Amino acid sequence: MEFKLEPLVVLPVSDVGRAKAFYQALGFRLDADYTHGDDFRIVHLTPPGSDCSITFGEGITSDAPGSLKGLYLLVADIEEARAELIDRGVEVSEVFHDAVRLLFHGHKAGEAVLHAESGDRTAALRTARASYGSYATFDDPDGNKWVLQELSR
Repeated sequence: MEFKLEPLVVLPVSDVGRAKAFYQALGFRLDADYTHGDDFRIVHLTPPGSDCSITFGEGITSDAPGSLKGLYLLVADIEEARAELIDRGVEVSEVFHDAVRLLFHGHKAGEAVLHAESGDRTAALRTARASYGSYATFDDPDGNKWVLQELSR
């Protein structure tokens, strides 16, 4: 018997309808939108090509809207992905990399930060388009923080 762990990220949002419209505009597939009574609603969406999904709604988390940081979307071509998101109305940072190391790590006070404080964040693609070397960031309408990361295959 197989037990498959379903990767699912619960996003804290303040306006379920606005969040649903935002993620559908990004091209996420709507998998479910279920309501039970006046105080429970769950919306489930999946990014194109992903095995991991997101969910949000009413009555499913007590986390503050916009408090989730460091959500990664891996893309084959970061420039193309960035352009597509901008075409869909999303404000996306410039592509950047760490000029000293090939590492980037998470968020600090809501801002994308490098692996080490002494690292140099450079606004450009990583040389030779190395996997895991180039990044761009964007926020959803509530301020949940997303990172695009290029993964060459």
